[in-house]
Amino acid sequence: MHKKREKEEIINKKTNSSKILKGVIKITAKPLGFVTPVEAGSRASRGMGDDIIVFEENLNCALDKDEVEVEVIGKDPTSQKLRGASRKKGRVTKIIKRNKTKFVGTIEKSGSRIFFKPDDFKFYKEVDINPTSDVGQKALVEINWVNPNLNPKGKIISIIGKKGEHETEMRSILLDKGIVYNFPSEVEAEAEKVSKMPFDTTNRKDFRDITTFTIDPADAKDFDDALSYEDLGDSKIRVGVHIADVSFFVRPDTPLDKEALNRSFSTYLVDRTIPMLPEILSNDLCSLKPNVDRYAFSAVFDIEKNTGKVLERWFGRTIINSDKRFSYEEAQEILDQKVPEKNIPSLSTDISLVGNSSAHSVELRKARSGSFFQELSELNRLANIYRAENKKNGAIEFETDEVKFELDDKGKPIRIYKKPRLDTMKMIEEWMLLANREVAKFISDKVGKRGGASIFRIHKLPKMEKIEELAIFVRALGHELPIHNGEVSAKDINILLKQIEGHASESLIKTATIRSMAKAVYSTKNIGHFGLAFQYYTHFTSPIRRYPDLLIHRILEKHIKNLPVAKDEIAKFEKIAVAASDKEVTIQEAERDSIKYKQVEFMQNKIGEEFDVVISGVTEWGMYVEDPDTKVEGLVRIKDLGDDFYKLDQKNYAIIGQNSKKKFSLGDSLRVRLVSADLTRKTLDFKLV
Repeated sequence: MHKKREKEEIINKKTNSSKILKGVIKITAKPLGFVTPVEAGSRASRGMGDDIIVFEENLNCALDKDEVEVEVIGKDPTSQKLRGASRKKGRVTKIIKRNKTKFVGTIEKSGSRIFFKPDDFKFYKEVDINPTSDVGQKALVEINWVNPNLNPKGKIISIIGKKGEHETEMRSILLDKGIVYNFPSEVEAEAEKVSKMPFDTTNRKDFRDITTFTIDPADAKDFDDALSYEDLGDSKIRVGVHIADVSFFVRPDTPLDKEALNRSFSTYLVDRTIPMLPEILSNDLCSLKPNVDRYAFSAVFDIEKNTGKVLERWFGRTIINSDKRFSYEEAQEILDQKVPEKNIPSLSTDISLVGNSSAHSVELRKARSGSFFQELSELNRLANIYRAENKKNGAIEFETDEVKFELDDKGKPIRIYKKPRLDTMKMIEEWMLLANREVAKFISDKVGKRGGASIFRIHKLPKMEKIEELAIFVRALGHELPIHNGEVSAKDINILLKQIEGHASESLIKTATIRSMAKAVYSTKNIGHFGLAFQYYTHFTSPIRRYPDLLIHRILEKHIKNLPVAKDEIAKFEKIAVAASDKEVTIQEAERDSIKYKQVEFMQNKIGEEFDVVISGVTEWGMYVEDPDTKVEGLVRIKDLGDDFYKLDQKNYAIIGQNSKKKFSLGDSLRVRLVSADLTRKTLDFKLV
């Protein structure tokens, strides 16, 4: 009898444990939670399960992106109608790890009660705080919440400033994402120290007498890359892709290195840059400024002039002196106007190693101060060859619109405009792609021969269910994405993108296509890059603003010198790769938040005005509309349509009136009136005119 009871208990434990799954919970505004189980061996991890819905009463203090344990307690009958299948219903039993404990929000007052309201609309509870006189101020608050029957408790860490002020809101975005502006004193001190190191040209190839220039955005201060051009005769040219030699100044395991690793990337908000490295390095010593000697780590290519074929390649440390700092617009103007080149002396240098180089020739530099039309036009011509070749091989040509802001002296947006996509931008991209690809191939060959580790930039093939959803979406807009034997190729996607050029739905389809794909990430395991159609790819060209590039410079130097890269570093590199991939998402969210905030702020004084928009999304609660010129997006609610009972037709991406059969489909043009602009939630509401 005793043994029988023991056996029953074991069976019950197994049964109950099989219902406890682990995963990351995503919270919606309702609030509702959705957990996709990731526990090894679970049905979901083998692709047999589905996400689990968690209603508010079962969230048990879980917040957005927390890692949780969830118990399956049944099925949700309402999901049968919406999805065609019942979704599992769950209850959070344990919070394994908080996504974050510090939140930005506003100190508010209701009657005699003072509380904290987080900016994050997915935070579904008000937070109790100690009485304070800072009502109406934004603050950073550390939150502790363990009892679902009580409000969370909050401790004010710092007061940011008055809600609605430009500086307050930009700092709030950074603090909410854990992005720190100021550097620790020991990091600043080390940066100051390395900036005073004596200039040494030993064991560097000297490119100071070769025509060299940078091309960057007009407002850029950190110049990561420069191009050099040299005609070798016999229909051959030598192109140098010179990258700031950050690894010379930032050594492993120093305070500078640890801080750069922690930040992983520079952050670019609408009005400022939060650099990965202190400004004495990022904007000065490492930046490839014109007319000053600079250390570089270079990828140099001897190229057949007519075909663009790479005949030889060389990687190593160099010293350069840029002749000119171009903005993209300035370089484009020279290409467009076809400015004739001055009579410039032919210059060349041996690509062999030098010790202490001879003094730089001021006369030669002055002689090279022409328009650079010849160099620019040749580099652009070759870039076009590479772009066509990449496209032929299956590289997907995404050219989505980006917006820029013109701000007044108080940070208020007075104009939003789309950034032009210039040939000079594409040209620089192609040369950076070439350098990144060739460095990845070189390192991969070395790793294959000697073992060791590296970091690659990889892009997985899109999941088939996402592609099938995209195909339905595209068909609803009157286009076709071919799927062959359950698969789609990058070439098929390019055919689609070519078809939609100039159509009203072009932006929508491009956005949907990007969202259907996996995000490119960093990894020690090279699987290639689907979007670029490259077998080998890494990030080498931006070490001032990306830590993985800095790490690649160190790895590349070891392989050049035939030094071992220890196999036990694989785990270390993989940890860095995963952390950098996660950090990249966080920083992109901050950058998007700053754009969204300024878009809504720009629209605040336009309430009552009418706009021509395009339907960019449809949901159960309404349709999202977008202004094609400013990329401002808002919602037209179903309840405000008024003249009929409207319902979502999910399969056809449309909202249809039940009686009138009036149809609102993706890509349709509408005339709408702005009725509200909520800066706190960064949302806009429109009504049909």
